[in-house]
Order: sequence, then C-alpha cells, then structure tokens
Amino acid sequence: MLKEIELAKKRIIHQMHRVIIGQDETIEKILIGLFAGGHCLLIGVPGLAKTLMIRTLSKILDLKFKRIQFTPDLMPSDITGIDIIEENPETRQRSLRFVPGPIFANLVLADEINRAPPKTQAALLEAMQEYQITVGTRTYNLEKPFLVLATQNPIELEGTYPLPEAQLDRFMFSIYIDYPDIEDEKKIAEQEVFQVMPEIEPVLNGERIIKFQKLMRAIPVSDYVVNYAVNLVRNTRPNNGKCPDFVKNYVSWGAGPRAAQYLVLAARTRAGLRGDVNVSVQDIKHVAENVLRHRIFTNFTADADGVDSCKIIKRLLQEIPES
Repeated sequence: MLKEIELAKKRIIHQMHRVIIGQDETIEKILIGLFAGGHCLLIGVPGLAKTLMIRTLSKILDLKFKRIQFTPDLMPSDITGIDIIEENPETRQRSLRFVPGPIFANLVLADEINRAPPKTQAALLEAMQEYQITVGTRTYNLEKPFLVLATQNPIELEGTYPLPEAQLDRFMFSIYIDYPDIEDEKKIAEQEVFQVMPEIEPVLNGERIIKFQKLMRAIPVSDYVVNYAVNLVRNTRPNNGKCPDFVKNYVSWGAGPRAAQYLVLAARTRAGLRGDVNVSVQDIKHVAENVLRHRIFTNFTADADGVDSCKIIKRLLQEIPES
C-alpha cells in the first residue's frame, strides 16, 4: 500500500509540473498536509502561482473544489450558506430552505484570507476543526476529505486583518513561498502570459485519499521520535524553566500540545510518502518550521533585535538534543 502512495505522489507531482514550474518544496508540503488531513496556510507575495497551484491540485485529485475570495465586506453566511424563505405556490405555506455555501466542498481555497474581518474568518473555525458548520439551530456535516488551503499576502497591510491565534492554530502547516530560482524564473518568463493550460489527468479521488489518510495515521512511531517532538515543542514555551535563555528573552507565547500532534503526524506522512515506515527525528526536523512558525509568538525585544519565529525554530533545532 505504501508503494501505491509513493507512486501516486510521483504522478501528482508530474501532473503539477505540467502547469507549475519549480516550487518542489511547496508542493511536497501541500501533499503532506493533504495525506495527513491537515489544513495549510500559504504565505507569499502576489505572482507566485499560489492560486494556480491549488486549482491545479483540485483537478489532479478529482475533488469538488470551491474558491472563496476574501474581501472586507464578506459575511459569514457567504461562506457557510444561508436559510432562505420559500413559498409553496399552491398552498402559500412558507418554509425555510438551506442554500449551502462554498464551504461545502472537498478542497476549499480561502484566497487572501486576511482580507476579511475576524467575524468572517471565524466562520471557518468550526469547519476546519469539527468538519461541520452550524447555521441557526441546525448543524450540517461536511463531506470528507475536507481540506482548507488558504493564501495570504505578507507585504500588504492596508485593508487586512491579522488571523486570530485560535484560527492560526487550526492550520497544520504555515508554508512560506519564496521567489523561484533564476533557472525556473527564466522558464516562467519564456511562457506566454495567457497561454492555454494543458489538460490535467486525475490521479486520485476522494475515496482513495481517505484510505491513504487512514494508512498514514497507522504508521508506527517510536517513543524516541515522539519524545523529541514533545521536547522540541515544550522548549518553545518561555514559562518552561528548562527552555533556553533565548526563548525566555524573545518569546511571549510558545506552541501548544496540538503542535506536537501535528509534528508527529506530519513526520508519519512524510515517511509514508516516500514509501517508508521508519519515522525518524529527521522527519520531525524537516516539518518543524512549517508546524511551529505560526504557533510561536515573539515579544517586543525580539522585534527590536530582528528575531522572528523562524530564527528561534532553527536555533532550537540546533540546540535541542535528539536523545
């Protein structure tokens, strides 16, 4: 079964590269999130193909896809759906009918999620964690697999609203997309701006994705690896007396227990995607920055010294012993 997953991964990447040039690391992290069942936040400046990447992935996976363009006037009901009053033309009796919103999809693109106010952003919280939404007094279950891929522009602050910490914690990964290297950018420059996109061949459907997700969660992890993940997370907390001094100096709040869960799950999935059942500390280290970046909150001293959460994570990975 793991060989089947490894083959599916290669086929997905092949289809992605028919449209997307480069971005191998970003694609890998999105696939880890997909097969782990974890939502991803993609952060990058405009023009790095974030939306195109997600739209292409939806075609490859043959999933029901919806895109929500977040704007300051977007209402929660624009995401979840709304009850409307209908009148029977014969009896004149009125009744409520629920019209589902775009959240009722397998793969949801929340484009520029930080452009909507917190009330609207919060409409995603229940869906992302509980796989259900509540409208009025009724609760509606969402069809699995269900994955939210959100994008965010890190440089534009006007007309944006920072994501609440509770919502950030619902994202398994925070993926920073950097500019392409010079060779990839040359290939991009050679392409026509409005060229016709190639036909995409579906690789997986929802049923097989759910099957693979269950398999990933069943991959065994040694106590040695779990202990390292927990120790790494606990050392991000300044109130932990045993944490390094630079954490006490620069961090106001560290990562919570969910971070350790996601570290282990992401490490399991990374091992599974390469057809391996041997989850190592190196798998934890590979995914640590994406899992912890948005869960470590720095203080004013860190801002003054130019220290962000990524620098803290890299230093922790160097100083925290594996045993």
